[in-house]
Amino acid sequence: MKVAILSGSVYGTAEEVARHAESLLKQAGLDAWHNPRATLDEVKAFAPQAFLIVTSTTGMGELPDNLQPLYHHIRDQLPAWSGLPGGVIALGDSSYGDTYCAGGEQARELFGELGVREVLPMLRIDASESVTPEQDAEPWIGEFVGMLQENDRLS
Repeated sequence: MKVAILSGSVYGTAEEVARHAESLLKQAGLDAWHNPRATLDEVKAFAPQAFLIVTSTTGMGELPDNLQPLYHHIRDQLPAWSGLPGGVIALGDSSYGDTYCAGGEQARELFGELGVREVLPMLRIDASESVTPEQDAEPWIGEFVGMLQENDRLS
């Protein structure tokens, strides 16, 4: 199964989590692809069968600058990805209150518009509690891999 990993990061932490996820997905035998500066054409050329979005939140609850162009192109074109499985890992800081993991919520809304099925509830990693977000994401990523493999067996 081909899994496109899209990431949005301000200081590099979400990108590190995405790279770690890519490694774990590949170890599990999935064809994972991650490019933190991906264009919509590159994503389409990869022909993903599943998606993972790993993003932090910036400003007043926005997606990081490196993910915004891709996000807007996807929203403008609405590629035919309906029914594909997906998941979201959101990094944030709960001390920011209402905007905590808002970037991840935007990713979930995009999945909804595209018809991408979230196979697991969004993982929220709180910077005020986590010093090792890559390791903290591992159990969720393991579950995500299991859900994708199960989905692949059923299709």
